[in-house]
Amino acid sequence: MDLNTSVFLSMNDFARATPWLNGPVAAFAGYGLVLFAALLFAGWWIARRDGDPARMAAAVWAPIGVIIAVAVNQPIADLANVARPYSVLPDILVLAARSTDPGLPSDHAVMAGAVTAGLFLVNRRLGVIAAVLALLMAFSRVYIAAHYPMDVLAGLGLGAAVSLAGYGLAHRPLTRMVVALETTRLRPLLVVPAAGR
Repeated sequence: MDLNTSVFLSMNDFARATPWLNGPVAAFAGYGLVLFAALLFAGWWIARRDGDPARMAAAVWAPIGVIIAVAVNQPIADLANVARPYSVLPDILVLAARSTDPGLPSDHAVMAGAVTAGLFLVNRRLGVIAAVLALLMAFSRVYIAAHYPMDVLAGLGLGAAVSLAGYGLAHRPLTRMVVALETTRLRPLLVVPAAGR
């Protein structure tokens, strides 16, 4: 038995031993995406209050990076074509809604990794919060038997890599765009209006 499967089975045994935790972890695994969306909103809000065009460019990029990372993941997952644990392993506890799509890399983990990397570019504290939630998301996806540990680790890494690489290419034009838009009617979306204006 390989290490990936062995760790998965240990976590599945832990899920069996903690029925009181099954509901909350399954809920987070399915609906925790809402928290990541809230963090992206918080990143925009902080950048808007800060008034720094470069920080606002990072806040604009963060959700774009997530979308691109998830899109990049689709052909990779199809090419890898790794079955999910419940499709292969008999007699495991399955708390996930069953799916026929491949499991490596995990879409949820890709999203979490991309959000985390994007928010570190905006605000370190938000990045740390996102990182903790990303690790919890990765744990929860294995706990509910939707993925193997390698699926979520690969997802976190891919999401972060795509977000950071994309920002490396996009930050200058995005910053110029933000500066240009600050002279238009969109300015209130980018900078908190000065008092008395």
